[in-house]
Amino acid sequence: MVKTLGMLFGIVFLAVGILGFVPGVTSDVNGMPMLLGIFHVNTAHNLVHIVSGAIFLFAAMSGAGAARLWFQIFGVIYAIVAVLGFMNPAGLLLGMISNNPPVTYLHVVLAAAMLLIGFATPKQTA
Repeated sequence: MVKTLGMLFGIVFLAVGILGFVPGVTSDVNGMPMLLGIFHVNTAHNLVHIVSGAIFLFAAMSGAGAARLWFQIFGVIYAIVAVLGFMNPAGLLLGMISNNPPVTYLHVVLAAAMLLIGFATPKQTA
């Protein structure tokens, strides 16, 4: 199951990263590109999603253990990013990644889901 979820997360992250570059899906609102008119995005943000999606896919293809570990690592990273988002609700995170409150709340949800998948799924032994 964790491998399947890793593949799903990988595909979604890749798609979101690519869509962040597509005019029409990303619109300019008050001088800031916004994915679906809700989530602030920029080149760095999109690239993070593309790289993350590729790592999710690679981890899932490597096996359940690798996928589970990646969910744990990425869940912690997303939790940290969410905290940073609350500290800087309408600015750049780490000086380069766009952020707004909907992005921060999405990061909270994603962190919770990834941590749950990473730590609540049983270890598989072969």
